[in-house]
Amino acid sequence: MLTKEYHVIGIMSGTSLDGIDIVYVTLKFNFNWSFNIIHAVTIPYSDDWLFKLSHLSSLSMNELRVIDLEYSKYLSQTIAEFIAEHQIDRVDLVASHGHTAKHLPQEHFTYQIGNLPEITSHLDYTVVCDFRVQDIELGGQGAPLVPIGDQLLFSEFDYCINLGGFSNISFEKEGHRIAYDICPVNTVMNILSKRLNLEYDVDGQLAKSGILNTSLLDALNLLEYYKEPFPKSLGVEWVQEHIWPILNQYDIPTQDLLRTFVEHIAIQIALNTKHIRNAKLLFTGGGTLNSFLMKRIAFFVEGNITIPDTMIINYKEALIFSLLGVLKLRSEVNCLKSVTGAQYNHSSGKIYTRNFH
Repeated sequence: MLTKEYHVIGIMSGTSLDGIDIVYVTLKFNFNWSFNIIHAVTIPYSDDWLFKLSHLSSLSMNELRVIDLEYSKYLSQTIAEFIAEHQIDRVDLVASHGHTAKHLPQEHFTYQIGNLPEITSHLDYTVVCDFRVQDIELGGQGAPLVPIGDQLLFSEFDYCINLGGFSNISFEKEGHRIAYDICPVNTVMNILSKRLNLEYDVDGQLAKSGILNTSLLDALNLLEYYKEPFPKSLGVEWVQEHIWPILNQYDIPTQDLLRTFVEHIAIQIALNTKHIRNAKLLFTGGGTLNSFLMKRIAFFVEGNITIPDTMIINYKEALIFSLLGVLKLRSEVNCLKSVTGAQYNHSSGKIYTRNFH
């Protein structure tokens, strides 16, 4: 009989480059899955790592492999320090997303650094990682992967929406889980904020002080991606190719760019949450802490918005990658064809056993 309770460390690093999210959770299965987040922390990146990670998409494969090895060892050390600091004495597995370097599903290619066997270099635990590549090989987008966690852990909500580097959504439709990326969020807004010497727009105060530019707003809302059917996903490459050329056409204050982009996000989220009347919407991710952004979303969205406690806001993705690791270890489906467009549902990820190194 399969174990019904797991003690797991989950690791997530998102495109917004906030840092490495690490959680220590228990996951229990008793007809349904339940969870408890015991410890959680975000480890900010050093300036050196911020520079390296922000330039990954422009590197050659040989250069990426060098950084991949370094990053895998760095993750291993970071996890080991987390375990020691919190005096954790039981770890059934470590589940790591790694950090996305290149995501080009239209070219059947995705690459996450931090998934090499060297991730076990400071660890004596089973590691499950590299969840995206198999889905690409099966004809899928390799993303998003979180929706099965939405289905198994947050089924009471009609829509689960994450506001991170990108906004993404998942929901049930005709007996299938549907999910996709809606639009960029912090991958754009954080860069704009840095022009004003801030790491991010605290509470949306910069955006709130700006003036809405309707011409720019119309140009953003007309992007072809928004008309495409799912499955679909976004990466920083798409932002560089489609978003920045539009923003750079407008010689207006940065605050006005932020104000207009907030409106763009809110409108796109509203357009993608019209399938269910009086819906229950769960919002998570760092963007949820931007009170001005949430105010504009609430203005456009029809339904009941729930903002959970900060543990779930900040660490839901790391929590769900913990679950993906457990499902892989149990040889159960952790990747849904209805979400990614793969040939079939499958159990994705690589398993490195203890003492792999």
